Amino acid sequence: MINPGTNMHAEEIDTDLDSDLDNEKEVKKSAFDVDVDEEQETALLASLSDNLLMEGEEDDLNLDDVENILELQDTNFPKFTLAKNKARFLRMVSWYRGKEEWIEVAPLSGVTKLFKTQTKELEGIRSSKLDYEMELETGTLTPSQRSYRRDELKMCKVQEKMAVHLISKLQVKIKSGRR
Repeated sequence: MINPGTNMHAEEIDTDLDSDLDNEKEVKKSAFDVDVDEEQETALLASLSDNLLMEGEEDDLNLDDVENILELQDTNFPKFTLAKNKARFLRMVSWYRGKEEWIEVAPLSGVTKLFKTQTKELEGIRSSKLDYEMELETGTLTPSQRSYRRDELKMCKVQEKMAVHLISKLQVKIKSGRR
């Protein structure tokens, strides 16, 4: 037999939950529901278009002329076709900047370990870079595949430059630590 008092308690809880959910719906808005004035939207789209390449467009930054990508201003960063590659690039820059700062205070064992992993990773980066270069030279890719491969090739070049720079800093730390 069911206790009627318990059943009433469950109904009260159910009603409370319903009212809480209704209140929550009022409070929470999705990113698409937010009111944005037209000037803000235009400025946002303009800033995104400055950081991304349109199909067939080329980046005017020559990576060979850049000694240390981490010292570039945000406005001078390489441009990518896809926003996800731009985001990936920014995460990579953040990671390498963090590691550069970490080197100053890191123990020699940690520096040596990072040196080994970065050296191994550099081999993989260079291998991927060669693969993308060869794919682009074949001329059998669709335009969207070409732009994607160019983005990936640029990412490999950027990552190679940052890894080489980090490895050289790690070498200096290792040599100075062993004296």
